[in-house]
Amino acid sequence: MMAFLIDVQRSIYAALTNDITAYSSSRDITALLAVLPLGIVFGAAHALTPGHSKSVLAAYILGSGLKPSRALLTSFILSVTHITSAILLALITNSLVTRSLVGAGRAPSIEWTSRLILVAIGLWLIFRAIRARPHVHGEGIATGFIAGLIPCPLTLFVMTLALSRGAPEAGLAFSVSMLLGVAAILGAVALISAIARSSLVHLFDRHGASISQISRSLDGLAGVTLTSIALFELSS
Repeated sequence: MMAFLIDVQRSIYAALTNDITAYSSSRDITALLAVLPLGIVFGAAHALTPGHSKSVLAAYILGSGLKPSRALLTSFILSVTHITSAILLALITNSLVTRSLVGAGRAPSIEWTSRLILVAIGLWLIFRAIRARPHVHGEGIATGFIAGLIPCPLTLFVMTLALSRGAPEAGLAFSVSMLLGVAAILGAVALISAIARSSLVHLFDRHGASISQISRSLDGLAGVTLTSIALFELSS
């Protein structure tokens, strides 16, 4: 499976390189618009590969009890931040980007900041479960934003390539189309997580557990999971 995902990634990078290079030579807007739907497919395929904070999103929604509509909003905020941070990083500065082959497309300082804040959110969820604290309004939006601070490596690659070819508009167009694909996958993860939580609550409720006890347990589990994921990422 991992070998297949690596092959998919290579195919995406090769195809985008060819498309952007061809546009930079011809400046054919029609040809660019014709390949933009591929950007949606590439974004979705890329989002299916490891990363993109899918586990963070799922863990948070399972514990937080967000309604499907709010869960979708959280996933959309995550997607937009994930793509936009890469665009801004490419446009404004490359000084934070690791240029080695292993770390290509990464911004370590931004990743560390994001993971440390996620550790704090995880600890807050654990504290809330223990002390039965109420949910904070806007917490889901903040979590989506923080989890999305890690720049999308594919978007960063596309923008850097487009800028090097003197065609930033092509990079922006592909980035927006890829955002739709990424948002679709993360939205599906959010919906599945919200539905799974609802099903778990109803299941345990039928066996006599109180809704409050179930919510606190899921909150604590989400906090432990979120903290563990963030600490693992920090140590890797």
